[in-house]
Amino acid sequence: MAKEMTLGVLVGNRGFFPNHLVEEGRKEVLAVLAQEGFKTVALGPEDTPFGSVESRADIHKCADLFKANADKIDGIIVTLPNFGDERGIAESLREADLGLPILIHAFPDEVGKLSLQDRRDSFCGKISACNNLRQMGLPYSLTTNHTLAPSSAEFREELHWFAGVCRVVNGLNGARIGAIGARPAAFRTVRYSEKILQVNGISVEVIDLSEIFGQAERLDDNAALVKEKLEAVKGYVPVEGVPEGSLLKMAKFAAVVENWMTENELDASAIQCWTAMEEYFGIVPCAVMSMMSNQLLPSACEVDVTGAVGMYALALASERPAALLDWNNNYGEDPDKCVLFHCSNLPKSLFQDVKMGCQDIIGQSVGTENAYGTCVGRIAPGPFTFARVSTDDETGEIKAYVGEGEFTKDPLDTFGGAGVAYVEDLQDLLAYICTQGFEHHVAVTPAEVAPVLEEALGNYLDWDVYYHAGE
Repeated sequence: MAKEMTLGVLVGNRGFFPNHLVEEGRKEVLAVLAQEGFKTVALGPEDTPFGSVESRADIHKCADLFKANADKIDGIIVTLPNFGDERGIAESLREADLGLPILIHAFPDEVGKLSLQDRRDSFCGKISACNNLRQMGLPYSLTTNHTLAPSSAEFREELHWFAGVCRVVNGLNGARIGAIGARPAAFRTVRYSEKILQVNGISVEVIDLSEIFGQAERLDDNAALVKEKLEAVKGYVPVEGVPEGSLLKMAKFAAVVENWMTENELDASAIQCWTAMEEYFGIVPCAVMSMMSNQLLPSACEVDVTGAVGMYALALASERPAALLDWNNNYGEDPDKCVLFHCSNLPKSLFQDVKMGCQDIIGQSVGTENAYGTCVGRIAPGPFTFARVSTDDETGEIKAYVGEGEFTKDPLDTFGGAGVAYVEDLQDLLAYICTQGFEHHVAVTPAEVAPVLEEALGNYLDWDVYYHAGE
């Protein structure tokens, strides 16, 4: 379900420009925001002249209003129906000190209306407003075109882009990730710095896999919660051929993990999915992880905590489920195509067809009877965004790459969850991944939101972000 967004609206004004433009402009912007489904917090004509900000008194009223509604506001739009007072804008935002994304919007002038009675000069005023925000160290976002009519389709699209930026920034600030178990010994690639994440506002809560097993084994087979989860597992994807005992273990595992996540207010998880899970509990957790990811609670394989962060960022941006995949195989001789694969815990909404099966690779070593629970099928064709987040101990920073591609209809005969992906200039991207030492995992979501992530992660969270846009 899409998150309802509330935006603070700051209307700039400079008194010797036409006031009627401010009065009309404020009404137009608020009307468009309402039409697009946004709630707003804004000064009214009863608070300041025309509900705008210019004087010191206006600044205090605006800042006080925003601070009083800080728990509601997701981001701020500064709109300039005329030139606007640069000091009023910058000082209002500094005094409010909400730490939220800010979008700077300017109305366009009309060529036939440049008289003293009708000229806006918002084109120029926007530059001055940005200059002042830069001086104060406040990050801000820009519309693609320097000026945009609020009623235009382009402005409406920019609003939803900005809403995505707000969701990502606000969601990752204070995000809580659950790490269930230790990473597989053979996978040094998924090591990460918990301290670097913490400095950047992301907390990691850990629990030993044995605690999960112990709690699950103490659950009565006939407990109401277990029966509820069992029905949920059976109703999620086709389970024909999967032993009833394996499904019951999945239900108990789901009940314990979801309870732990709720108690600890976690936004995503990363799970030790092999081979202790299969050897000592008797299932693969893929289907349970898939169910959580499908409910926008991303769950990453192999205790890849920063992979889970990337999944969560994508889910916030797109409001659609995200998956974690391997950059796994070349696709014939095409340099811009590859196979993205996992064995798999992909959310079912990413598949064109899916059923529950056995993890054949692990089954060869632990016994197939202990390896049921994968989600097997072909990824549906269509556009997708990819992202990878990693902690860099050498620099003490978080780095990431983002980009977009397309899952194709090319033939593919394999197991697990897989798809053929087209990415423009894929070889350059792979070279970047290798030279920068990124992991082999990549998060994807079936939506085009790479510009949202680039803006949120780079401009506001100040991570080192590479945007692979191709030629």
